[in-house]
Amino acid sequence: MCRRGPIIRDASGADKGRVPAAGEQTCYHRQRHPLHFHRFVHSPLIVEIEGLCKTYPGAERRAVDEVDLRIARGRIFGLLGPNGAGKTTLLSMLCGLLRPSGGRMRIDGVETAATTAAMRRRIGLVPQDLALHPSLTAHENLEYFGGVQGLGGGALAKRVAECLAIAGLEGLANRRVETYSGGLKRRLNLVIALIHEPDLLVLDEPTVGIDPQSRRFIHEQLRRLNAAGMTIIYTSHYMEEVEALCDELAIIDHGRIIAQGTVTEVLNRLASSLIQLRLAGGLSAALESELRALPGVTDLQADGHAVRIESDDPLLTLSRVLECVRGRGERVTSASLGAVNLEQVYIALTGASLRDGS
Repeated sequence: MCRRGPIIRDASGADKGRVPAAGEQTCYHRQRHPLHFHRFVHSPLIVEIEGLCKTYPGAERRAVDEVDLRIARGRIFGLLGPNGAGKTTLLSMLCGLLRPSGGRMRIDGVETAATTAAMRRRIGLVPQDLALHPSLTAHENLEYFGGVQGLGGGALAKRVAECLAIAGLEGLANRRVETYSGGLKRRLNLVIALIHEPDLLVLDEPTVGIDPQSRRFIHEQLRRLNAAGMTIIYTSHYMEEVEALCDELAIIDHGRIIAQGTVTEVLNRLASSLIQLRLAGGLSAALESELRALPGVTDLQADGHAVRIESDDPLLTLSRVLECVRGRGERVTSASLGAVNLEQVYIALTGASLRDGS
């Protein structure tokens, strides 16, 4: 017999169904009616952004520059970008923490120049920096943040219990948060954003610096919440997380969206033009110059014995590359077309150089 999770209720105490408790994988899949977190369905798009801009006082360029973004209800949407690319600024405007310099935003079909208090109550934000009171217990933290969101009385008490169950913290609820491990703090940070049952959950690098077990737990809970109807925006520098979790994604750099689509569409953007080689003796400077000069080659990157070439005509280029390699007396140990992962696409689009966030 499996452990059942708490009943989900709105601020008035009305029964909205049940979310699975931690470890309740089997029971969850037997539910006949998935939960629906959205209260008022106005549009199939929960987020619509058009021409959104933000310029900070004294800045030489825009932090966010004419961004267009559409996120369908019920999706897990990944937002990627280097440090200083504009991710946090974009999310801050969406969550009502910053006022845009220009452009339009619609949340669930309702247009708003700057997200109102009513709209903010429909958004849950999980910040990268932990938003916890370390001297309070987990139970006290949830009570405090629930009160900030307007919950009280029996409805708040029930919601606190439900969030503790979602995070798997029932047995640790009365311990001060300052005694928690990094993974436990991240789990509490997550459910604090869920205390008011938002329609849209925004997570800014929620698994940074935690162990694989805690990361897996958080991913499982996010999948359950999404299956129950919650829309999620997820940012991370762990490409494998985004590739595994997200339905769609966008890559932002220098304040602009430079790629957007389903994960497969974004991967195919580079896969159709990519040649990957491994050379037995590595890439000499002379061979590199020769390969770069080949017709159709648009980029070449080498890492030890591995060589990655982008081309306008990959089939023809591969034939010429092999001829050049043989002509130099070098041996190819493997060669392939396409088959890329998200990290390769990300590096190809944003570059390999370090960013300091400025």
